[in-house]
Amino acid sequence: MSAYLDIFTPKTPPLFGMDISSSSIKMVEMVDAGKGAIRVERYVIEPLAKDATLDGNIANLEAVADAVQRAWKKMATRTKNMAMALPTAAVITKKIIVPAGLREEDLEFQVESEANQYIPFALEEVNLDFQVVGPAPSSPEEVEVLIAASRKEKVDDRVAVAQAAGLKVLCLDVESYAMQRSFELIQKQLPNEGLDQNVVLVDIGANIMNITVMRNDQSVYTREQPFGGAQLTQDIMRVYGMSQEEAEAAKRSGGLPENYESEVLRPFTENAALEIQRAMQFFFTSTPYNSVDHILLTGGSAVIPGLDDVVTTRTQVNTMIANPFASMAISPRIQLKKLVSDAPSLMVACGLALRRFDP
Repeated sequence: MSAYLDIFTPKTPPLFGMDISSSSIKMVEMVDAGKGAIRVERYVIEPLAKDATLDGNIANLEAVADAVQRAWKKMATRTKNMAMALPTAAVITKKIIVPAGLREEDLEFQVESEANQYIPFALEEVNLDFQVVGPAPSSPEEVEVLIAASRKEKVDDRVAVAQAAGLKVLCLDVESYAMQRSFELIQKQLPNEGLDQNVVLVDIGANIMNITVMRNDQSVYTREQPFGGAQLTQDIMRVYGMSQEEAEAAKRSGGLPENYESEVLRPFTENAALEIQRAMQFFFTSTPYNSVDHILLTGGSAVIPGLDDVVTTRTQVNTMIANPFASMAISPRIQLKKLVSDAPSLMVACGLALRRFDP
């Protein structure tokens, strides 16, 4: 069906995961440590030039490819195969019902026929993939099939970036699926492994906060809100007369005046907590659920000092900072303290790197 939109087909050759975010390139490579264990072998976060990407799209292919090449060299791996992801908003997914027992070519034909009804583009303009989920809830003689489609230009841009950097895309996933794969590792750390619990994943990016509520391995609610860590950077620039680069560096390493915590950081964390509380209210009013068991902070802004405590206080819900690597072995070449700090922003790259271990 598609050379590159390969969300569902398992891939076993060595590969690393690469996430192109609005502010950086993130790469994670894992290896089999034996006896079913996984070891984080290496990772890297390489800053992206401003406006190199825009709303998840590649705006400056050359700048992104250069950053990818720099990241790959810094990661110092021999592996050139990778798994990448498309922004969730760039992919249309739909579950359809088809007769059970169809031959592969008949199933493809059926999927294409059904896809025509749901995809607002001509099929020749999209890359399409599908996976049989299992028996249909309504009839044992039918099966449920998940289809995913994206405009070819979105796929081609990402493949072109990899190729320009001398790398090869083995599979192209969706950011939300990669995030959920990482979440499954964290879920095992929850009481009763999160069974029958509502867990809110809050991904705080530079400009957008993505909210996903997970229950029993299924996404039951998603929402996007215009709020992110760039707001804190802007506040630092405004209050202390810094350039964007200086503000970003100060935000990460500290060294700001004494009034920073009370006048800049605290108002930002309060606003972030308010946005999360607001998203939870939307969740309660638009679903049958009226409670949340855990909040999981992900994204580069998750480790902003005190954010988890402020969110816990405002929402009265147990709030954790995401670390999908907590139960993995760690290579001696990796600084553990730095990995823990970077872990929340590596959720997508980690989920993509896990494709190496698909059965």
